Amino acid sequence: MECEFPTINSNKDDMREIFESVKTIAIQGLSPDPSKASHMVAKYLQDAGYKIVPIYPKGDEILGEKVYRSLSEIPFPIDMVDIFRKPAAFDAVADACIARGDIKVFWGQLGLVNNAAAERAKDAGMTVVQNYCTKIEHREIFG
Repeated sequence: MECEFPTINSNKDDMREIFESVKTIAIQGLSPDPSKASHMVAKYLQDAGYKIVPIYPKGDEILGEKVYRSLSEIPFPIDMVDIFRKPAAFDAVADACIARGDIKVFWGQLGLVNNAAAERAKDAGMTVVQNYCTKIEHREIFG
């Protein structure tokens, strides 16, 4: 299920297209702790103009946005899911994305790879990125 290097991924041109086309990003595992990577990345993306939707098991608000417990609870369209969970959790995230039917991008953060889940997401029509950080890639592409 996990491997060191992803076999499904997007290139820099795909990433540019992703960042130019998505507007709403659900952050799976967005911590309320400002010192955590998920929080720093979400804040960066929010400051870059994206609508951030926190998915976290507790709390009511992170970065001024309502917290949802799962993807299925979000009552409006989501363009991309940015995943800050262990690779074993990607299976459930992929299933939730597929069940929603509106997710265009399935993005596993730097160091996180689950090719089986990624393959299912890709087969369902999503663009898949694994083992890359949205903040690093956005900053590298757009400056």
